[in-house]
Amino acid sequence: MAQPHSVIFPLWTVVGEGAIGLLSAARLHRAGYPVQLHRRLKGPFQFVFQSAGASQRIHLPNQAQPPFSYVLLPVKAYAVIEALQQLMPLLADNAQLVLSHNGMGTIEQVLPLLKPSQGLWFLSTSHGAFKSDDATVIHSGMGQSVSGALNQAALAQQLEIEQAMQAALGPLTVLEDIWPALWQKLAVNAVINPLTALHQCKNGELGETKYASAIRVLIEEFVLVAKASNQNFSLEAIEQRVALVIKHTADNYSSMQQDFAKGRRSELEYITGFLLRQARLHQLDLPAHQAIYQLLLQKSPR
Repeated sequence: MAQPHSVIFPLWTVVGEGAIGLLSAARLHRAGYPVQLHRRLKGPFQFVFQSAGASQRIHLPNQAQPPFSYVLLPVKAYAVIEALQQLMPLLADNAQLVLSHNGMGTIEQVLPLLKPSQGLWFLSTSHGAFKSDDATVIHSGMGQSVSGALNQAALAQQLEIEQAMQAALGPLTVLEDIWPALWQKLAVNAVINPLTALHQCKNGELGETKYASAIRVLIEEFVLVAKASNQNFSLEAIEQRVALVIKHTADNYSSMQQDFAKGRRSELEYITGFLLRQARLHQLDLPAHQAIYQLLLQKSPR
């Protein structure tokens, strides 16, 4: 009897060594994918991956070898363009790139930099992960992900991307139009992240009555600018979504809260800043978002 052919998975390059990047690398590695990290420091990289009460030491090879054909870019929004500019000479002519971060505004910056044969995807995930130290990543919350193709070249390799991202950050839903999902996530981020950063509190504290009016005004303004940008959401739907996330992540600190607490650069410009820029395009005023933006700008590390 003929032996079945073993599946040969393509090599994935994960950029950086952030929590979501290492989570993805570990899960790809577990699923049988060859994985390499593209990082500033050269040499092999080992880290401990903790998930569902089990620990595993993951050993990844020396400095990533180009050309890169499949690239996951799970870096902060403000770092995307710099990272991509460094990557461009290393990419294969038909490379597939997957962006994953909070906020919006990078897609419009990235698309013009790519060759017509290079595909671009965006993946939005609710998986939780954090690094307890430089060499330990903890999968702190099972989540799910959505992804979508952003140009024609991406569609040529949809199956390969879908299978890999299912392994890395599944369960995965591939959407024909990812923009409504990105705006919906922005709605949540534009309420929870700035408020928790400003008040230095856990997500769950925003469920207290004293925050209700501020949350409502932020959502009202969001719905206004989203509609002007051809994304129609009801006030009630966004309120329910925000309340659900506050409840389900009650014990968590938002990424922006942690950035401000630790004196790091935040994604403010790609969350509240993006909303304000969209509002200006449509000649709209968002006084509540503008006020919280100014307050956080004053507290931002220089």
